[in-house]
Amino acid sequence: MYVENSSAPARKPVTVPSLHAMKAEGRKIVMLTAYDTSFAAQVEHAGVDIALVGDSLGMVVQGQRSTLPVTLEQMVYHVTMVSRGLSATLLAADMPFMADRSVDFALEAGARLVGEAGAAMVKIEGAAPHILEAIHALTERVIPVCAHLGLTPQSVHKFGGYKVQGRAQDDAERVLSEALAVQQAGASLLVLEGVPSALGERVTKALDIPVIGIGAGPQCDGQVLVIYDMLGITPGKRPKFSKDFLAGRASVAEAIGAFVADVRNGAFPSAEHSYN
Repeated sequence: MYVENSSAPARKPVTVPSLHAMKAEGRKIVMLTAYDTSFAAQVEHAGVDIALVGDSLGMVVQGQRSTLPVTLEQMVYHVTMVSRGLSATLLAADMPFMADRSVDFALEAGARLVGEAGAAMVKIEGAAPHILEAIHALTERVIPVCAHLGLTPQSVHKFGGYKVQGRAQDDAERVLSEALAVQQAGASLLVLEGVPSALGERVTKALDIPVIGIGAGPQCDGQVLVIYDMLGITPGKRPKFSKDFLAGRASVAEAIGAFVADVRNGAFPSAEHSYN
């Protein structure tokens, strides 16, 4: 049975308005994935602002070749576990592949992830018209939405692999246009993945909502990594934008603390973890 960590520092719960205040004040936002109660407790204790239950669990937990096989039932299961390890950290949950098949299904998935599993926000990839419609419908029903643009893993087959997006001028303009569109649709947050640093900075400056980068350069309002990448335990080759924070440190807690500190003070990501 899980027992709350009594040594965890007391802090105010992170909320959507407080994230917006952090952007306005220039304070970096820290996001990290978690998939179970024990890692959630470590993330909470380190003072991470947002814990993301990503469909990345399909690859780093289940051993799948992509995020596509992850189901809504599996997401509800993992979000429920992570919610038990958190008190102040805001909990976000990925909408799995094809959860946007219809507005009704998106609303059902959002209701389960928030109402049943305990998330405070859902994340949805892309900016096609039907996705914008889903974002609007979710936010109209008081379910906060985090958008996800750039290298969107659920579009791996469309992209032909996990490739940097937005290098060509027309592609960069498309990403910026999509970012403005998801904000207009009601998204409260944007994860921007796998784009050149200059585009990451441009999108961040153009939006009123916070932009969390993962391989999008140091000028974003915050940073996110997959926790297994950050600990250096993901099998095989890890992305250029990741860094092993456990190397040279004695514990998972120290590694997460180092990640939090480096994001807050701007030391991470450096040029070696960014794209030109």
